[in-house]
Amino acid sequence: MLADKALYWPAGQALLIADIHFGKAAAYRALGQPVPSGTTRDNLQRLDTLLARHGCRQLIFLGDFLHARHARTQATLAALQAWRERHGELEILLIRGNHDRSAGDPPATLNIRVVAEPYLLGPFALQHEPTPHPSHPVLAGHVHPVCLLRGRARQRLRLPCFSLDERLCLLPAFGAFTGGMQVDAAPGRRLYALADGGVWPIQAD
Repeated sequence: MLADKALYWPAGQALLIADIHFGKAAAYRALGQPVPSGTTRDNLQRLDTLLARHGCRQLIFLGDFLHARHARTQATLAALQAWRERHGELEILLIRGNHDRSAGDPPATLNIRVVAEPYLLGPFALQHEPTPHPSHPVLAGHVHPVCLLRGRARQRLRLPCFSLDERLCLLPAFGAFTGGMQVDAAPGRRLYALADGGVWPIQAD
């Protein structure tokens, strides 16, 4: 588990990312909502850092690569194309998620292999939806897990987290402009919050 909302699998030299939602801010602006710009650039810079740090052979998106059809703006697609050309040797796989089904698959020029879930790789079932698999532990996204920390003075802090059950690992949303669903630590479930450049185990109340 990596502090920048990603999972690295050393045996496969693979970086796994969930819910990057490229073009989400652009899609909101197309609907007339004032939201920040620059999220695509920031997400790509974070990807560059992780790929360089871990020497990845493969990049796997666990669904929701593009946010919506309105996300397919000229600026967003041009940024993705320029980034892809800098990583021409990298194998990229997308497990199709619910937003991908509505947004459409990435342009063919990005050279991204797109498959349906579940996709079996090594000991894992790679999915977007966090549903059980009959024979393989599941790595999934979709729900954007966050945990809630409470302080003695009634402070409350929501942090992205990994959620690990016996047969399911939920990855936090990688995208910089995404919400989250609260999950709680419980018997058989471990949470790992992401903050201050670290991955922190969270104890159940």
